[in-house]
Amino acid sequence: RSGEMAKLTQLIDNEVFRAYATYATIVLLKMMLMSLITAYFRITRKAFVNPEDTASFGKGESAKKYLRTDPDVERVRRGHLNDLENIVPFLGIGLLYALSGPELSTALLHFRIFVGARIVHTFAYLIPLPQPGRGLSWAVAYTVTISMAYKVLKTVLYL
Repeated sequence: RSGEMAKLTQLIDNEVFRAYATYATIVLLKMMLMSLITAYFRITRKAFVNPEDTASFGKGESAKKYLRTDPDVERVRRGHLNDLENIVPFLGIGLLYALSGPELSTALLHFRIFVGARIVHTFAYLIPLPQPGRGLSWAVAYTVTISMAYKVLKTVLYL
């Protein structure tokens, strides 16, 4: 019946939606891992931003030396911020794309390229790899998201 919302069981049976759910979960877990890596670098570099985080290293003035920035911590944080700027749009646009009825093979290509590019981007940030590796991996993932957005607009708005 026209105008009726899709039932959850219809989504679960939709192969493209299942593919989206799989790859969305992978990039979300990767993004969550960045939080743990940030914490690891903060602890091993003893570089904290909150006074209460320095309590195990001393009290008062002796703990203040741990309230500082560290280049390694900041590099991981920038990588994590870049994830937030790119994975969040992928999640929204990817969902709309999955629901727009693409061919499974085309959807898998989009999802796999995006996830692969974001993983390469993370390694390029953390190792660090020389440019243009990080820039290219960012551009590839960004282009995939734009491609999906175009497909959604073309399907819905008949562009």
